[in-house]
Amino acid sequence: LTSAQNTLRAQASTFGTNLSIVENRQDFTKSLINTLEEGAGKLTLADTNEEGANLLALQTQQSLASTSLSLAAQADQNVLRLF
Repeated sequence: LTSAQNTLRAQASTFGTNLSIVENRQDFTKSLINTLEEGAGKLTLADTNEEGANLLALQTQQSLASTSLSLAAQADQNVLRLF
């Protein structure tokens, strides 16, 4: 009976140690998941911001080109008025 009791205590100790290891691994895994999700969110946000900046640059370029053509046409008309 004493031997069985000692065996049970040893197994309980082993289970406690194993439980602690599993809990530590679970905490680490949860932390890693949170870090990866946060990083993925930042990457998605960075891509959106970059594309927004590219779109704004293209719109500005188009606006400048349109204004340039308008000014060139006005200059041509002013030259023709001189004659």
